[in-house]
Amino acid sequence: MSDELKVAGDERAWQLLEKTLQASVIEQRRARRWGIFFKLLVFVYLFGTLLLFSPLLKLGKGASVAESHTALIEVRGMIMADEQASADNIVSSLRAAFENKKTKGIILRVNSPGGSPVQSGYIYDEIKRLRGEYPDIKVYAVISDLGASGAYYIASAADHIYADKASLVGSIGVTAATFGFVGAMEKLGVDRRVYTSGEHKAFLDPFQPPKEEETRFWKSVLETTHQQFIDSVRQGRGDRLKADEHPELFSGLIWSGEQALQLGLVDALGSSSYVAREVIGAKTIVDFTKEESPLDRFTKKLGASVAERLALWMGFQGPALR
Repeated sequence: MSDELKVAGDERAWQLLEKTLQASVIEQRRARRWGIFFKLLVFVYLFGTLLLFSPLLKLGKGASVAESHTALIEVRGMIMADEQASADNIVSSLRAAFENKKTKGIILRVNSPGGSPVQSGYIYDEIKRLRGEYPDIKVYAVISDLGASGAYYIASAADHIYADKASLVGSIGVTAATFGFVGAMEKLGVDRRVYTSGEHKAFLDPFQPPKEEETRFWKSVLETTHQQFIDSVRQGRGDRLKADEHPELFSGLIWSGEQALQLGLVDALGSSSYVAREVIGAKTIVDFTKEESPLDRFTKKLGASVAERLALWMGFQGPALR
């Protein structure tokens, strides 16, 4: 009888232990589910906050200013379609600044090495158009560290250009860079095969030797773009530009702000605060620069063009004002 009781007791003990283990596993699963749920809830909350408040912060920037002010627009970094200094961003900022009834003058604070001739041209043309539509509002380009190439292209559309004595100004030229891998392919024993439906369709292929006639053609494209650059700068600067005395102005060289003043590339030396206070007469500066939200920047990086990356890897970029 005692043996039967012992066996029954052991069975109950094992059943109790099994139930305890099952309850522990269920509790662990439940804890994991709640943990995942709360983490997801925090993520949704942060993501929703980012979506809700980032656009509001951007829309409110410079939108309601009660006093007369100087509108500031930053032109910083590469001037490219997918960068902060894109034509879309800068043109939107310009329109908002001009349309604000308390804007007394506009400063384009430039710190850029240049970039796309197309983007620079869009901005240049819009500055000219807006100046014609709002003749009482002057535009002042203020070059900080660097105002070169496409950045100077934009600056030349302003009424006046200011710079620091040590700023780098100019670089009125055009460049397009690529690489040649023909020698490396020969050493590796690689045979390049390209099939096209046009005689010159693959003329920029870095894996084939350049042809003299195609090189001449490509140089003519760059020279045409360069001449467009020169014409715009001449139109913007007018008689202030001492190009007849210094033909090297259009050679792609770059000068200090002090030298640029002597060459007529800039009108005077001064900072943004100096121009706002002493020239425009409105020391209150309101930033109208269109800023991308963190979500915009994340999305843009996530959706970067595969074709663009491939072109960079291949060593080819279109003409750039540098």
